[in-house]
Amino acid sequence: MKSYKTMQKQFAVVVLGVVSSLLLMVGSALAQTSDQLSPDGLIKTVVSDVMASVKSDPEIQKGNIPRIVDLVEKKIVPYTDMRRTTEMAMGPNWKKASPEQQTQLVSEFKSLLIRTYSGALSQLRDQTVQFKALRAAPDDKEVVVKTVVLGRGDPVPLDYRLEKTANGWKVYDMNIMGVWLVEAYRNQFANQISQNGIEGLIKFLQERNKQLAATKPTN
Repeated sequence: MKSYKTMQKQFAVVVLGVVSSLLLMVGSALAQTSDQLSPDGLIKTVVSDVMASVKSDPEIQKGNIPRIVDLVEKKIVPYTDMRRTTEMAMGPNWKKASPEQQTQLVSEFKSLLIRTYSGALSQLRDQTVQFKALRAAPDDKEVVVKTVVLGRGDPVPLDYRLEKTANGWKVYDMNIMGVWLVEAYRNQFANQISQNGIEGLIKFLQERNKQLAATKPTN
């Protein structure tokens, strides 16, 4: 977990910029009928426009968290599979949770991810994305899109897991230099559950979200 936390601290700005751009691209393209494109083609088609839009928004550049959260809610969340992301992060413990608890977990985990990374979006500046060739068959329902983020410092490899659903491609996990975020959260969730049970995890997420909501932007 130490290596994950270190990478999270070092690359949070880059990660959020690329993740947000990726998911915004998925949302924009799906709305325009481009679900016929391959996952990497979908991303390449709109990445320049999306990143330019984010960089040119003065409120986001100022670190207006409500504005950024609103952007994430409207443009990103609809094109992710948060239920699957939460289920994977929970691992075997998912089936131990009641339907009501599962709903709470999805909601709180979504809020945690938004609040954790939304502030970093305001720091997106001069990063560019290099795409690796997609290795997937035409009928694949799940793919990994490999990219490299170029900007300040060393190149950062970032991979994204996407699934093809009835509503188009959706992102549900990402890899930072060999560490899948879902796996990292799975360890954290398992520790909480072993100590305090499912309700304890829900309470932990609720408290963490309250703390993040009360944090003022640093810009």
